[in-house]
Formats: sequence, structure tokens, C-alpha cells
Amino acid sequence: MSRACVSIKPKSCRTEKPASAHEARQRRGGLATLVGSPAKDKRMTTRADRAQNDISPIARALSEYVAEAMRRNLPVEVAAKTKLHVLDTLASMLSGSRLKPGALAATYVDRLGGRPEATVIGTQIVTSAMNAALANGMMGHADETDDSHLAGRFHPGCAVIPAALAVAEQAGSGGADLIRAVALGYDVGARITMALGFRRSDTARHSTHSLAGAFGAAAAAAALLRLSAVQVRHVLSYTSQQASGIPFWSRDHEHVEKAFDFGGMGARNGVAAATMVAAGFTAVDDPFSGAHNLFTALAEAAAPDELVAGLGSRFEIMQASIKKWCVGSPIQAALDALTLLMAENKLRAADMRKITVHMPDDRLHIVNNRAIPDICLQHLIALTSADGGLTFASAHDYERMRDPAVVDIRRRIEVIPSAELTAAVPARQAIVGIETEDGRSLNHRTYAVRGTPDNPMDKNEVEDKARDLTAPVIGQGRAEKLVDTVTSLEKLASAIELRPLLQA
Repeated sequence: MSRACVSIKPKSCRTEKPASAHEARQRRGGLATLVGSPAKDKRMTTRADRAQNDISPIARALSEYVAEAMRRNLPVEVAAKTKLHVLDTLASMLSGSRLKPGALAATYVDRLGGRPEATVIGTQIVTSAMNAALANGMMGHADETDDSHLAGRFHPGCAVIPAALAVAEQAGSGGADLIRAVALGYDVGARITMALGFRRSDTARHSTHSLAGAFGAAAAAAALLRLSAVQVRHVLSYTSQQASGIPFWSRDHEHVEKAFDFGGMGARNGVAAATMVAAGFTAVDDPFSGAHNLFTALAEAAAPDELVAGLGSRFEIMQASIKKWCVGSPIQAALDALTLLMAENKLRAADMRKITVHMPDDRLHIVNNRAIPDICLQHLIALTSADGGLTFASAHDYERMRDPAVVDIRRRIEVIPSAELTAAVPARQAIVGIETEDGRSLNHRTYAVRGTPDNPMDKNEVEDKARDLTAPVIGQGRAEKLVDTVTSLEKLASAIELRPLLQA
């Protein structure tokens, strides 16, 4: 059935009369056809024309960019990096399906039922695209395995990729379109944060992790559904109305609400906005201008031009980071420094009298003495020192937080907030100092964290990480097949071909 037949009056689909010019315009926009009197049609046309004239250049440019996304080829290096982020996020979702947030999300959407459109990863459940996006988003951020974007202040993969995958399955989109949609989602999500002008995560009134994820997911979903520029603006309007997120997620003790805030909520809301408009819902034509708009509601230091700055030439996925360590982003630099000092000086826990960690003062609160093992700085420094290294399993083991050997080392750790490190470029630096029992004073400063754009993981490292995360869930053979399939993702005729590799 064509989109023109999606209507609150099904009988309009059965008419054989030629479409009027007004109806044709509506159909070209993919909107529901509402048949009324000539006078009513004239009033509607006048309102539509007036609305078109009132649209801001920013809303027009962004909506046209999203609407054209499926017809644009990405630069080779952008497509290649996008596939790495898809692989990394699928691995995060598969491993996250076995953690508490992921298991809860799967059980929840299974009870909801729904038309079988998209896969709930790590299970045999096939449900509606919106439900799958919610569950897979929570799996993607069930812990701290997923990617991040520093300037965008969000975790793009856990919101954008579940939304894109669910809609790609629903729409029967191929791998090449999935790649384009994911890169687009990173572009839009990161720019939302920049345009809203949030300066520091510790003082922001709204959660950038939730806001950016929702807009990135909505853009990806809208593009895959091949919505027109008018419809994209309506999607952005519904996304603005759903935009939410308060940064008290840092008080979550089990990573369950955090998984919803960072991943599930944005993925679900973005898919909801796009599929509602595809079903014929109309909306406000420009959520970015007028007396009341996204910026008057949420911005800290509004910079609307950032929404479209560099579109088509600056691809934000190139500035996204893939984590070497499956722990909170602010901890990455400290672990890089600690493990380097231990390796270079052949240090064991017994050799360390005191460990000092200097951290950026704007994000120390996120990881300072937390109750969750994989986002607790002091615990992970102590655990790595005690074990001589860190694994996915050890970083997620709550029992190790009470291990006497780990607790003993934790008492020797001092953490110092640093304004200088907050201002340093590249961001997220850390300095680790170790005073040894034999009187040495050792220091290392991590300038560029492994996995960031300034020190990226190579393709083999990302693939090895994916194998380690997915093999316990789907087996070694299918893990290898998943890596190979995503490496040539553009060759897939349909995203549904991924389903056998992602189910339990």
C-alpha cells in the first residue's frame, strides 16, 4: 500500500478519481489524505504555504540533509569507520543482553508483544521496531562497553544503532542504507548537543546523553523510512516534544535506569517519532524557531547554527571513540597510564606503596567512589593493580569490590581533581603517579586515550574486542561470521540477514 493510502479514512484509498493538485502535494509529502470541502482545502493550502515561509533556514537545511541521506555516498573512510562502530555496538548489545539491564528489557518487551518487525538481540524475540529499539538500546548501554562522542557528550551507538537496525529490519533496508543511516545519526546527535550549548557535564541541567541519542536515532530512522524534508521536520518536532533527560542518572546504583537514559529511551523515542510521521501524523513545521522552540526550552547557551555546521563535510562518526576498556569513559586514560607503568617497571601490587590519580574536575563525579564496579575509578585502579590487568569479567564482578586484596590497595589510592586537565587538549587526560616500596616515584600522563580519534584502535583491535564479547553469547563460529558480515555490511541485501547472527 502506498503512503498516500495511510489515512484515518480508509475509504479514501478506494477512490478512482484523479488526485487534485492539493492531494498530490500531500501525497508527495507522504502525509495522510484528508478529503474535505474546497473551502477547507483552500484554508489548508494557505496554512501550509504560510508555514513553509516561516521555516527557519536551519530547519530547512537539516531536514533536507536528512531526507537526502539515502541518496548520498559516504566517503570511503567514513563508511569504514561506521562499520567498526556498528560491529562494536552489536557486540555491546550481545554482551549486554546477558547483563541485568538487557535481561530486564528483553523480558519487558516480550510481555508487550507487537507486530514481528525487528529482532531483540541475544534472544528469539521478534517484536515491533519501537519495542526492539528500546530493548536493544538498553542492551547497548547495559554497561560501559559502548562507544562515546566527546564533543557531543553522549554515547551515540547505543541509541542510534538500535534505532537504525530496528527500522532497517522493518523497512527491508539493505546494509548500505544502514551504514548511511548510522553515520547520519551520529552527525545529528552530536550537533544537537553543540547547538544547545552545554558547557560542562557537571553543571548541565539536562542530560546530553539522552537528548543527543534521541535526535540521532530519529534522524537515522527518518532517513531509512525515506521521509520527505517536510516529514523530517515533523519527526524533529515529535522528537523535540519527547526530548527529556535529567543528569541524575549518575546516582543509579545498578546501571538499569542509566541504560534506559543513554540508550533505550532515545532509540525508542526516535523510532516512535519517525514511524508516527510515516503513518500519517502531522506536526509543527519547525521546532527550532518561533516564540517557543527547542532552544528556548532546553538550551544553556544556544548556538543554532551548530545544527548544520559542516554537514556533508564534517562527519561526527570520525570524532567518536571506541573503548579499549569496557569501563566508564573518564577512567580510560587512568587505566592506560597505570597498565603502562606496571608493564614498563614490572610492578606488582605489593610493590606499590601509594597510587595518585589526577583527573579532570568536570567529570570526576561520574566515576568517583561509585557503587557500580565498571564505573568506579578507585575500584578499577585497585582491581587492575591486584590482578596485573583487567578483563570484561573482572570489571563487572560486584564480589571483587569486597575482595580484601582489592580493598587493601584501594586504601592506598588518592584521587585529585584537576582544572588543568579539564582544560587540556586532547580531552579526558589523566596522570597516574606510583610511589614504590623501594623509594621510586613513577609518573605517566595519558594525553591521547587509546580508542579516541587522537589514538584510534585499529580494525584488528576492534574485531578482537567484538569476538571476545560475542563468543560467550553466540559461540565462536557465529562470532567470527558476525565480524566477517559487518566487514562487508554494504553487500547485505537486507538487514534481516543479520538476524541469525544476533539471536540467541
